[in-house]
Amino acid sequence: MPLTDSFARQVRLRRLFRGGERLFVVPLDHAGTDGPVVRDAGLDSLVGQIAVNGADAVVLHKGAVRHVDPRWFGALSLIVHLSAGTVRAADPDAKYLVAGVAEALRLGADAVSVHVNLGSAGEDRQIADLAAVSGACQRWNVPLLAMVYPRGPRIPVPADPELIAHAAVLASELGADLVKTVHPGSAAAMAEVVRSCPIPVLVAGGAVADGADVLGQLDDALRGGAAGVAVGRHVFQAADPGAVVRKISGLVHDSARSTAMGGRS
Repeated sequence: MPLTDSFARQVRLRRLFRGGERLFVVPLDHAGTDGPVVRDAGLDSLVGQIAVNGADAVVLHKGAVRHVDPRWFGALSLIVHLSAGTVRAADPDAKYLVAGVAEALRLGADAVSVHVNLGSAGEDRQIADLAAVSGACQRWNVPLLAMVYPRGPRIPVPADPELIAHAAVLASELGADLVKTVHPGSAAAMAEVVRSCPIPVLVAGGAVADGADVLGQLDDALRGGAAGVAVGRHVFQAADPGAVVRKISGLVHDSARSTAMGGRS
């Protein structure tokens, strides 16, 4: 768990980590970017499956929060996402602030998140937004998850470990408590990213690909020192989201307990 000098921020971080050393987040902020990800009023049911099967937190936009039953958040933390942008835009890598920290607190958030695409045409605005939100989080004692990806016209190889390390340390330099970024490809490469970053690094699940060994990739990241995972598409696009959440939760939390007892992760 990241260090902090604020009692209130420590309380909120403990809610996120549920007293453990690793974190399993399910981002559900994709609809604003890509279009509907659940239909027929299925968001509440999806969050319910996530809550009862072992995830620690979900990421939702402010409007989506209103369509979810509050009871799920007895066992699940709420991260309100403050950035938005769409794949229909002239610059699909652009992100803009659409909510603030105080607004997220009024919605019951335990933390907030902001998206930055390192190397994008709008990187300057995104970095300024991250810095402004970081300042507000300091004022309100709210944990900040920075989602920072090497992505844009200046990024020829998004999985380059050097670029991923840069993305992670940028989040730290601007005051984030946690950073979510892409998998660098191996446990050894993940270890290099983690060593270069003083805040916990969460690895993203990425897009769904046929035949992809998602659990194997996540396990590589955890063995490389990642503090947890943030997996969205592999959950909400699954035929049985609850079963996928249980598998990932077991990988994240059971292997962490095994490591703590001196076993193999």
